[in-house]
Formats: sequence, C-alpha cells, structure tokens
Amino acid sequence: MRKNIEFKTDDGITLRGWHYVPDTGSGPFPTVVMAHGFSATKELFLDKYADLYCASGMAVLCYDHRNLGASDGEPRQEIDPWAQINGYRDAITFAETLPETDASKIGIFGSSYSGGHVLVVGALDRRVKCVVAQVPLVDGPRNAKYVIPAHAMAGMRAMFDADRRARYAGQPPIRLPVVSNDGSPCALPTADSYDFMVDVGSRKTDTWINEVTLRSVEMFMEYNPGAYIAQISPTPLLMLVQREDHLTIAELALEAYEKALQPKKLITLPGGHFAAYIDNFATAGPGSRDWFVEHL
Repeated sequence: MRKNIEFKTDDGITLRGWHYVPDTGSGPFPTVVMAHGFSATKELFLDKYADLYCASGMAVLCYDHRNLGASDGEPRQEIDPWAQINGYRDAITFAETLPETDASKIGIFGSSYSGGHVLVVGALDRRVKCVVAQVPLVDGPRNAKYVIPAHAMAGMRAMFDADRRARYAGQPPIRLPVVSNDGSPCALPTADSYDFMVDVGSRKTDTWINEVTLRSVEMFMEYNPGAYIAQISPTPLLMLVQREDHLTIAELALEAYEKALQPKKLITLPGGHFAAYIDNFATAGPGSRDWFVEHL
C-alpha cells in the first residue's frame, strides 16, 4: 500500500513523498528511507525499488529533496548537498514517528548524488542500521575533472564568481540546463545523462525539470562525501557500481570502497551510470533488497 505523505524539515520546509507499507503483517516494519540523485524526482524509477522492498516486508519512505518535485523550498531547482543530507536525517526522524516504523531497523538508500549523501548520513547518524549507495558520487572535485574539460574550467569558475556577485546584489540566480545535446553548457555533460533524463525520464514523468541553479554545480564541485566512508562502520554498507560509469566515475567509487571498513559488500554491474535503473535493475534491485533484508 502506498500513500502520500509530507513532513517538515528542521528549518521548516515541507518535503513530500510516498509511504509504502506491506499489505501483510501488522508491523512495525523495518523501514528504508530513500531519495533520488542530482535534480531527479522520485518518479524516475524509485518506485520500482520501493515496490520491491515493500513486497519483501519492509516499509519505505521515499521523498523529493527540497526545492525539487513535490517538495517545497526556494530557490526552486537549487541543489544543496548539505541541505539534502539534513533532509535525509529529518526524514529518518519523521519515519520514527510513524506507527508502521520499527525505529530500531532503519536503512537508507541513495543513488548517484544521493548515493554520496547516504555515505555521510550513514557515518554521522547511528539511527541508521544499513546503507545502500548506488552509483554514488564520492569526490566532487576529482569527479569534475573527469566530466568538465580542462579548457572550460576557468570559464566555469568565472561564471560562479559572477553569479555570487549578482546574487549579492539581489538578482535572481543564474540557471542552466541539467542536460543538453547541442553542446551548450549544462550540469551533467554526458550523452547518457541526456538520454536518460530527457528521452527516458520525460516519458515517465513531468515532475522533473531540466534546469538547476549555477550554484548547484559549484556546490557539486566542492562536495566530497567519500571522505566519510571509513566512518560508516560498523553500520553495514553495500555499494553498487556500474563499471563503465563516466558520470559518477566508477574508478573513484571503487577507490572509495577500498577505504570502507567491514561489514561491506560491493556489486559491480556492466554498463553506464543509468543502467542500474533499467537494464540492470534485475540485479541492482534484488541486490539492494537482499542487503536490507539481511541487515534490518
């Protein structure tokens, strides 16, 4: 069973999403808290994971990050990783208040940008008993060097500075597309990003908007969630990595995984960043489900 929910963050922003509760059993149930990646909304295939977990006897709290989708927050389409991390922790607190939640058995799932967030939350919040990080961003500064051409970096930093000055003067934030296929500047400059977000995602939902603030990209480039990975232990960590991922670079994710302490598990899959949601879901979905079942 799925119903719409909403809850407040610590600073008063209303976040909205779905609460899944198994049809069998009386509860309380182990509960997974989950949110999506950079600019993405919950309708972009997170329901597949939530349905799978729920069918296995777990409740799921799946929501949109602030400033995105169904959730409130301004500026719209601004993606602040630390605000999103706090959103995860607020979602955990909200989940604890629900009678269907076994508060001693809460797990977290994140994919892509949120795959990095759950590394941080898992390290800092001991209410979390199990972590799944799918195709995670682990090192924004190094990742940016892979996806942004060196000759473009100086121009990008000049844009960041101009945006700061303009916002200080009271002007609206500079915005740019999340993805583009015409060579114009965008936040996620890979061909598979455009194919997934526009060609696939837009057929599934109209909740995703192809726009972010420029400051979102600046914050992406400064964010280093992999620095927390050794602190997750003794909470169990599962990392799922697409071997040809050139958006959240597979090499960086595998390097970070080696720094994690036990208990941990790695699942590697063929293909690029977005294959986990569709082509490889038959492995990625059950793999994450089984980790939650084992440890929750």
